[in-house]
Amino acid sequence: MRGQAHTLEAVVAGLLLLASLVFALQMTTVTPLSASTSSQHIENQQEATGQGVLAAAAAKDGLKPAVLYWNNSTAQFHDTNENLGYYTNGPPNNTLGRMLERSFDQRGIAYNVYFRFQSADGEMLTRRYIYSGVPSDNAVQASHTVMLTDDDHLYNPDETRNATNLTSGGITYPVPDIGRNTFNTVSVEVVAWRI
Repeated sequence: MRGQAHTLEAVVAGLLLLASLVFALQMTTVTPLSASTSSQHIENQQEATGQGVLAAAAAKDGLKPAVLYWNNSTAQFHDTNENLGYYTNGPPNNTLGRMLERSFDQRGIAYNVYFRFQSADGEMLTRRYIYSGVPSDNAVQASHTVMLTDDDHLYNPDETRNATNLTSGGITYPVPDIGRNTFNTVSVEVVAWRI
């Protein structure tokens, strides 16, 4: 009788252990679409890279010239696709473009760059600067703000300032003067994702 009780007790304990294991495994099911810690680490790294590129471009005085890299006579950014008005075949040949290329293109990371600014009516507008396609679900975003003043000038293709400033007559620059102490504030946003 005692042997049967011990056997029954061992079987019940084994079933409880097995049920606990099955329950624990069902709670932590990993599928191919589950986010993994390595995937999250890569996304964090891409976001930090984007922030670093924007901060470094600003520190090298290359971010504002990129925002003002505008051809007033063609009413689009220098050397862009004529039908679109933004870069689709790689970044522009300026400081920001070269930094993005070194940081993302050489690592197989796609990215878009947008300029976000306020209209004269107070509405937030977005203008494409570099467009590589529709971002994936794991895309990350980094941004840096550039303040434009009435005294700022547009930039030539060789990144030198030209004679046209933001308040010149006949200017075609897409960012409007919001009529406050500054001309406008532009948020430069990089959206990056693995290809």
